Amino acid sequence: MSKINLSEFKLLIEGNLKELRKEDELGKGSQKIVELDQQSVGRLSRMDALQSQAMAQAQKRRRTAMKVVLEAALKRIDEGEFGFCDDCGDEIGQSRLMANPAITKCISCLRGE
Repeated sequence: MSKINLSEFKLLIEGNLKELRKEDELGKGSQKIVELDQQSVGRLSRMDALQSQAMAQAQKRRRTAMKVVLEAALKRIDEGEFGFCDDCGDEIGQSRLMANPAITKCISCLRGE
């Protein structure tokens, strides 16, 4: 990988991390504890709120997992290992890396070839 490409990938990854952090901030309100007071909220409304809370928590877990793999990709850039397959060491296609910079395996290894 050339230095130019690595800087582009670094910017792409940092942009993705920034977006995930923004989504975390926006989703904080949806994850709050749901009131169980039957006088102020009906049973169905409370069930809807619980379902929305569960979905918000699942989205947060997804974002957290994605942040971990993107931060690992940044580390691979710094260590000079970005863009190479973890299994065979061959270069991973740039178009695949642009689509998902967290990829760590080439197409051949993913297929088991």
